Amino acid sequence: MVTFTSRRREPELVAPVRATPREIKYLSDIDNQCSLRFYSTIVEFFRGQPAADAQLPRRDPVVAIRSALAQALVHFYPVAGRIRELPPDGRLVVECTAEGVVFVEADVEVSLKELGEPLQPPYPCVTELVCDLDDTKVVSGKPLVFFQVTRFSCGGFAVGVHWCHDMHDGFGICKLMKAVGDLARGEPRPTVLPMWEREMLTSHAPPRDMITRRNLLGYEPLSDSAANEDVMLTTPPADMVGQYFLFGPAEISAIRSHVPARLAPYCTVFDLLAAAVWRCRTAALGYGPEQRVRFMFTSNARRGWKRDPPIQDGFYGCALVFPVVETTAAELCGSGGLGHAVELVRGAKLEVDDEYMRSTVELMARRKWPPLLVERTYVVSDITTIGEDAIDFGWGKRVGGGIPMVGDIMNKLLTYFMKCKNANGEECMVVPMYLPREAMERFAAQISAWSKNPKE
Repeated sequence: MVTFTSRRREPELVAPVRATPREIKYLSDIDNQCSLRFYSTIVEFFRGQPAADAQLPRRDPVVAIRSALAQALVHFYPVAGRIRELPPDGRLVVECTAEGVVFVEADVEVSLKELGEPLQPPYPCVTELVCDLDDTKVVSGKPLVFFQVTRFSCGGFAVGVHWCHDMHDGFGICKLMKAVGDLARGEPRPTVLPMWEREMLTSHAPPRDMITRRNLLGYEPLSDSAANEDVMLTTPPADMVGQYFLFGPAEISAIRSHVPARLAPYCTVFDLLAAAVWRCRTAALGYGPEQRVRFMFTSNARRGWKRDPPIQDGFYGCALVFPVVETTAAELCGSGGLGHAVELVRGAKLEVDDEYMRSTVELMARRKWPPLLVERTYVVSDITTIGEDAIDFGWGKRVGGGIPMVGDIMNKLLTYFMKCKNANGEECMVVPMYLPREAMERFAAQISAWSKNPKE
């Protein structure tokens, strides 16, 4: 695998190109969740100027994106501000100060082709494609977004972004990046204008008694919880390893063959992979048969909440809730086979309805944004539909990208389901996994048994 070091220029602050309102913006009860108080990371790769445009003056993506970012911040002006906590409970607000976001220009002496064809994770030297960030858990008083645009020797480039998760989820940061792309292509304004509207996900009345056990599950300890019991939380970082697993049509078909006929036609790819990976991961970690284990996933209110009025397309905040299902290791990995795991995953998905969304907002308000508890919990976020494919800065097409296992520890502990193409040009699901070294060997063997050996 190729290695390289980026030549970075000094970081600069890019501020809105015109005057913007100076005001205080309140973040929602969903934004305020303690578990979202960190910087997430995304890296996207783009080809260079198409050969058909060779007669045109070659544009510099760094110059174009930096200029477009300054224009975009006029519309997304809270992003150019700073977060601070309000006493007495620590509620987060954004001071719209127009100070700007961090921008870094960089170059590497390799071509996109040298990173691999087709381009698949793990991306070589991915830490060279994002700028340095101090403590990823400190969000107050810092720039809310850190951009790095890295030019490759072939004319292609990468855009690496750290973003404050309290301000955006994956959909939200892609809306900002798409707006920058619109303006870099010469559009007079973003094709979808941003909307703040955090009040939609904020409790406006005294909390009502509508919180149920299903809402609380991810915020309360396991009934058999004990200190220093989860190997995922006690293994030193030096003994942890990250690995990416690709599942194309053949592998998904093989996994589906292990599901009972009554379930197979109704299972989505998410259902199948989440169930198979949860089961194999639980077995690989060696939890005791009677120990409680959980599956947690992100559900987005943009799609899961049929509220009136609906959440608008321009909303760029965080709209995530975290449904959970709980069972024992023996029940998950026992004689019920993969079908039982699929039923657990599907059951948790079906519980996410309007009442669930409303009561989660009430829970956040009442409990003052409690942290998620992840002991013996497999956490999945499906980012295959957040809009990366629509990011277009006016050069060649996007050729790959996603959320890499770099930066904050949550980018490793969470499994982000992503997309890429395999060597045959087929669409694949990418499943990152972060485990103790010995557990990884067991996991790889078990998931291979499901995905490489279809049931006759």
